[in-house]
Amino acid sequence: MHFVFTPPADAAGGLLTLPWNEPLEEWADDRLVEIRQRGLSRHVVRFVAEEGQVYALKELDGRLARREYRLLRALRDLKVPAVEVVGIAIDRTDTAGGPLDAILVTRFLEFSSSYRNLFANPRGGHPTDRLLDALVELLVRLHLAGFMWGDCSLSNVLFRMDAGAFAAYLVDAETAELHPSLSEGQRSYDVNLARERIAGEAFDLRAAGTLPAEIDPIDIADETVRRYEALWDELTREELLHPDDQRYRIGERLRRINELGFDVDEVELLDAGGPGESRLRVRTRVAEPGHHRRLLLSRTGLVAQENQARRLLNDIAGYRGHLERESGRPVPEVVAANRWLAEVYEPIVRAVPPALRDRLDEVEIFHEVLEHRWFLSEESGRDVGTRTAARDYFRNVLPHVPAELTLTAAKARPEPRPGGPPAPR
Repeated sequence: MHFVFTPPADAAGGLLTLPWNEPLEEWADDRLVEIRQRGLSRHVVRFVAEEGQVYALKELDGRLARREYRLLRALRDLKVPAVEVVGIAIDRTDTAGGPLDAILVTRFLEFSSSYRNLFANPRGGHPTDRLLDALVELLVRLHLAGFMWGDCSLSNVLFRMDAGAFAAYLVDAETAELHPSLSEGQRSYDVNLARERIAGEAFDLRAAGTLPAEIDPIDIADETVRRYEALWDELTREELLHPDDQRYRIGERLRRINELGFDVDEVELLDAGGPGESRLRVRTRVAEPGHHRRLLLSRTGLVAQENQARRLLNDIAGYRGHLERESGRPVPEVVAANRWLAEVYEPIVRAVPPALRDRLDEVEIFHEVLEHRWFLSEESGRDVGTRTAARDYFRNVLPHVPAELTLTAAKARPEPRPGGPPAPR
């Protein structure tokens, strides 16, 4: 027997003293604990508490264990919500030398619960809609990453509250496949499989008396597919753009994608055949915390907060698409970022009236100009342009920034005294 652990594995060192030469279901170690909110599993699963952490141990065929170990590590690198894999124990034998299945070790997802437990113990009503939304978002994220689940169901996820909504985490990946991208056939297979499994699970809930009488299991399954297709379409569809409102429409699309919790990796404009018309193609991904601040700093030298950075990066992406459409050839990111600085950002910052320069820092001013442009474009039904939006913003918005929010007030505000209460304002 030998162990393969994902570094760092210091916290899991105590697991090495578990009775690995016995079948998992026969273990009688004092560190074993019961988890009431656990989900269903086709394999033997036990939970162990060690050094303040809880670990889930799943016994399965060695080939499947190695496969799931690799896939869960890949999901971690892709920043897709999934349980954290710790390691695997393989080539196990019993005391007589007979072969035993491998054991996959994952870190138990704290404060999570299975869908069965949530329906059996509802808080504030049955959470059908929120669970479906969480599962659909997880499935879309997996498909965007080229991950075909092959076993999508409510049973194979754990749910955790996140800012008042449920977030879904993949638990079981032993049948999954990772590809550079998925074909329509692979996606359809996964979605249809999810529909069948969710209908079956809903019928199980009805039989257990935990599904409200007014909810139909088939309707739940069909609604899951409808929500998936709607989200997938918003994130991946190509859109026909006219030159006059190109940048406005790009910004509007990127805003909607951000509101859905996804980030834009690449914006591409393709010739649509009509006079000056182009097709917008957007590639999306999931970003780690602080990603936008670091990316904006590396590309432009600008220091911004995370939401500011995300908005400015979207504008750079839209401007890059505009440059590529005008030139008819690809524009490198570094070239687009530098031209955006010289041709878009700096002219707007220089145009701030001298009497208003102490209102807000320049990055926030530019961020608000972009927001103002979006509102004006929405009102007029066309792209008003950044310069027009800036002039209106300088005239009608910036002069009325509350005094306590201005840059001058922030600089004059005393720093908190070390070890004492905040300094008075």
